[in-house]
Formats: sequence, C-alpha cells, structure tokens
Amino acid sequence: MATANPFQKILTALEKPDGGEFGKYYSLPALNDPRIDKLPFSIKILLESAIRNCDEFQVKSKDVEKIIDWENTSPKQVEIPFKPARVLLQDFTGVPAVVDLACMRDAMNNLKGDSNKINPLVPVDLVIDHSVQVDVARSVNAVQANMELEFQRNKERFGFLKWGSNAFHNMLVVPPGSGIVHQVNLEYLGRVVFNTDGLLYPDNVVGTDSHTTMIDGLGVAGWGWVGSKQKPQCLASP
Repeated sequence: MATANPFQKILTALEKPDGGEFGKYYSLPALNDPRIDKLPFSIKILLESAIRNCDEFQVKSKDVEKIIDWENTSPKQVEIPFKPARVLLQDFTGVPAVVDLACMRDAMNNLKGDSNKINPLVPVDLVIDHSVQVDVARSVNAVQANMELEFQRNKERFGFLKWGSNAFHNMLVVPPGSGIVHQVNLEYLGRVVFNTDGLLYPDNVVGTDSHTTMIDGLGVAGWGWVGSKQKPQCLASP
C-alpha cells in the first residue's frame, strides 16, 4: 500500500529575488550523498523522478538507492521504475493508445464502475502528423487544397482523436497542419520545467521514435522508443 513520500525532508523552496517563492522542488544536494555528484545528468533526471514519486509501493526507497549507486548497479543492468514527466505520441501510435483507453472505459462501465477514472497517469502530447499527401502542387492555394483533402480522407480518425482530447484528462491533441511531431515538440511542447500545483520538476519525455532525443538540445532528457523489442535510447548529455 502506498505511503507518504519518505523524502519530504529534502523538499526545498525556490525563492524569488523579491521575496516569496516560485514553488518547491526535491533537492538532490540536500541528500548529502557524494555519489550523486558523479552521476551523469540523465541519471540525475531518473533519480529526481524516483525521489519525487517514491511511495514505497510503485517506487520504493531501495529503487532510489539503486539509482544513487548507479556506478555499481549499471553494469548489472538492474531494473528501476521510471515515471516520465510526459509521453509524446504521433497519430499512428496514438490512435491505438486512445482505442485502448476507450475500451478500458467500456470495461469499467460493464463492471458498474466509474469510467472517468480511466485516464493517462502522466500528461500525453499526441501530435497528428504522418498523413499529408501532396495532390496539389505549383499553386498558390496548394497548402489549403492539400489540407482539405487530408481532412476528407481522415475525417473519422481525426474525429476520434478530437473526442479523445475532450474525453480524457492529461491528454493534449495537437491538430493536423501544425507541423511534424518533433518540430512541435521542440517549439511548443517542451516545458523545460514543470510546475504542478507548486511542485517544480524537470521536463523529461518518452517518445515513440529515436528522433525524440532532439529535445535534448533544450536541456530536456528525451528517450526515443525505437521499437517494441528494443529499449529506449537516451542521448542526454552527461
């Protein structure tokens, strides 16, 4: 059973120059553990996430210790829990995910439960791309004409995703025509720092292809899930 976070003692206020505070964050230096200074930046992101989400149920104190002791546990490929700050999806991976959530709500209704409890546990950014075809070219209205054809061809899919954006909490659907997913991720979706009810923590994202690591250029740790049988790739700088 989940319990109170055992690391509340290192919750530190980030003060404003003129008084007051921006919010609170879990301070890694406050642990006073010299091993933390030697950790690569990307591993510190994992450590902060484990500390922030530690409830002795899904994330345990021993998991935090595994990350702090990364120099010894890494060669052994020890498993650790990780709850990313957000998940990035393209429409070709996002549609099955929304279908699964919708089916889970149907199942909850059949069990006479509250289907509104079925939602993504972390924020999900779903960018609709990979559906543009060039039917009209060398014309001043080519973009508009191609977009109109795109909406006609994908009306049912786009309608379903729009429903999902309104039906589920923690889900943002970026409409078609906004740009390719990684451009949108860099220019609009990257938070750098999250502020959730006054709790500050670093932005980090798991995406559905290797190009997700482009977000590392903003100082945001990005993991690209290349394939169902492959592990996420993390290219964050140490």
